[in-house]
Amino acid sequence: MSMALEHLRIASRRSQLAMVQTNWVKAELEKAHPGLAISVEAMATQGDKILDVALAKIGDKGLFTKELEAQMLVGRAEIAVHSLKDLPTNLPEGLMLGCITEREDPADALVVNSKNAEHTLETLPEGSVVGTSSLRRLAQLRHHFPHLQFKDVRGNVITRLEKLDAGQYDCLILAAAGLSRLGFGDRIHQIIPGHISLHAVGQGALGIECVCDRPEVLKIIQVLEHAPTAGRCLAERAFLRELEGGCQVPIGVNSRIDGTELILTGMVASLDGQRLIRDERRGSLTDPEAIGRALAADLKSRGAGEILQEIFAEMRPEA
Repeated sequence: MSMALEHLRIASRRSQLAMVQTNWVKAELEKAHPGLAISVEAMATQGDKILDVALAKIGDKGLFTKELEAQMLVGRAEIAVHSLKDLPTNLPEGLMLGCITEREDPADALVVNSKNAEHTLETLPEGSVVGTSSLRRLAQLRHHFPHLQFKDVRGNVITRLEKLDAGQYDCLILAAAGLSRLGFGDRIHQIIPGHISLHAVGQGALGIECVCDRPEVLKIIQVLEHAPTAGRCLAERAFLRELEGGCQVPIGVNSRIDGTELILTGMVASLDGQRLIRDERRGSLTDPEAIGRALAADLKSRGAGEILQEIFAEMRPEA
């Protein structure tokens, strides 16, 4: 029989957004479990340290999660809080996704500087410089707006906004959820509609990862599980897993619940935006992962696998 846990340790990235998210989880768990001691073990991860290289070029799945997972596997933390979109779909042996929290708006957002305040994505002048570090956003926006220029942008949200306001970019594409959580919701100039840019798998939700075979830990964190979000995100993650895409691949999704059904839209695009394959599948909420797998098979039958193979070959570091 498992012992009741008296002290819960949370592994977290040190970045500002990660700490905001982790402290929210900590506060919610403290409310639900009065008397439980909870501490945060914060650390910089590889993805936080390498800020001068495009994320895709570093090319490692789990860039923001590996060190946190190591903390749990060696017994220095019971759980880790992640932006679910950063969490690889295949987890290390001994760890599991224990809980998915209620999702904020998963859409991408356009942020502009004062010089471009009257523009939306659709009206930006030719040659405008758009900052994004996401291949998924890049491929979709190139597809729809080939007349715009795209430039990589790294650093935390505040650093990116400073670069934008200093005139290094005409606009940025960022996750609406991250802006809202950091208190920059007022900088959202336009929520980018799904027909232009499908969002990342799991975007807007938090995933709480934990060690397997610790029912007492699972019981503590599952008070934060949000079933509709979990169903949507499990379908999205199954779609990504089936396509074998890491978080740095142009794969986008959208999911919604209609009664007892879940509707999943998915997209794979080439880096230049020339080829974009998109489709949707619906199925029962009782088996969301089956919907994700079926949609991945549909896209593969239409050439998605070839597009991804080309991208993996391009991204592979030179021997």
